[in-house]
Amino acid sequence: MLHAHSEHDSDPPASLHLVDENATLAAGERLAGALPGRLTIYLRGDLGAGKTTLTRGLLRGLGFTGKVKSPTYTLVEPYKDSRIAIYHFDFYRFTDAEEFLEAGLDEYFEGDGVRLVEWPDRAQPYLPAADVEIRLWIAASGGRELELRALSTEGRRCLENFTTRTPPPATR
Repeated sequence: MLHAHSEHDSDPPASLHLVDENATLAAGERLAGALPGRLTIYLRGDLGAGKTTLTRGLLRGLGFTGKVKSPTYTLVEPYKDSRIAIYHFDFYRFTDAEEFLEAGLDEYFEGDGVRLVEWPDRAQPYLPAADVEIRLWIAASGGRELELRALSTEGRRCLENFTTRTPPPATR
């Protein structure tokens, strides 16, 4: 069930309990339908929290049928077979934020496309600000918890679209 927290800030997060991997994939598919043509999303969560699974669902929601893997070693995996360009980054292996600039990754943040960034803190201060922050964690009761927070006007629009979209049949 999707609900907004009752916190008294201007952009309360939307949260969702994901009972299993299929629910995580379905949440990604739902997010795909809410995406504009340009957005930066920070994916936060421990190893195994479901960041790549959510990304796989998002790409499937855009019609991508190929293999989706975490770009832990390649740093970025581009997906252009969908209606919009998706760039999936993973900075887990960075030992210094300068590696972001040395690898020329700043160029991916120019122009249209959706950037999904795992471990964004490891590329700061060079990484552009996020429009949406997504946090995933393993729930004490089992499954995963997903929290989405809008951090820009474009992010608010995306989050509004996400919260008003009908979930895919697999989650009902």
